[in-house]
Amino acid sequence: MTGDPRTASNDSGAATSAHGNRARWRERLGRAGVWSMQLRTAPAQAIEHAAHDLDEAGFRALWIPGLDGGPVFTDAQRLLHATRQASVVIGVQSIWKQEPAELAAHAATVESRFPGRLLTGLGVSAPEVARALGKPFSTAVQEMDSYLQVLDDAPAPLPGHRRLLGSLGPRMATLAGARTAGLHPFLVPAEAAAGYRENLGGDALLAPHLTVVLDTDPSRAREIARDGIGFFLGLHTYQGNLRRLGFSDADFVPGGSDRLIDALVARGDLEAVRTRIQQHLDAGADHVALHVITPGQQIPAQQWAELATVLPHLT
Repeated sequence: MTGDPRTASNDSGAATSAHGNRARWRERLGRAGVWSMQLRTAPAQAIEHAAHDLDEAGFRALWIPGLDGGPVFTDAQRLLHATRQASVVIGVQSIWKQEPAELAAHAATVESRFPGRLLTGLGVSAPEVARALGKPFSTAVQEMDSYLQVLDDAPAPLPGHRRLLGSLGPRMATLAGARTAGLHPFLVPAEAAAGYRENLGGDALLAPHLTVVLDTDPSRAREIARDGIGFFLGLHTYQGNLRRLGFSDADFVPGGSDRLIDALVARGDLEAVRTRIQQHLDAGADHVALHVITPGQQIPAQQWAELATVLPHLT
């Protein structure tokens, strides 16, 4: 693909599909949802109970990571079956882990059973991932654009309004605005929202990930956060994006500097966490995916119940 990603597709039907139902996702997902690895990795019965409780507590969006692939759409169906109103967002599935036509068919099966309640996030990951699987890699934007085109042309298409991109760069944000429902950036401070919004356009969904540690001891909360996200802060992709946002070598010590952790993590009591969520919303986000980290990495049922009490106070 060459030129502006906004003109990547000349298919007016695809453009309409990407833009037509964005307002619906804002309403359906609400202002904050839960992002959780445990909703894929815990025992099935525990997952179902947790999903039911989250739904009853008022969370309208349950985010699950793609991890290394596997039965992500089966896991999404488990959550949808256990809930009455909540939607499931896959945040995100690597395009290298599943052929696009196959992924579209799986998404269509879920959509047929739970209409309007699945949003599929897609990510390019790193060139090394593609090459390890024996696949060519040109540029991230070109590879994603090609993948989206196959989704459009598949026997059971995955249209623009039922997919979003998990990415960090400005050109990928522009592509997300042109061909999907929106963008899900991972590990970004609130002030990044303005730049993403400029590239996305005003009507696309902007739904950043936000790490949450409900602990009022600053040192302990930072260490809990480092245990949960420190690995990602050592990866080139995330470091490159954070450098664009003003961070430097001094912030990329193992686990991240205090300054970096404080910029990326909502920590403290409920009011402090609510304030941080609201900062993302005030900066231009439509929805915030809350990734609660606890020392034991168990299902954080108590913390989720506490966070549910702030939902009515987000604007």
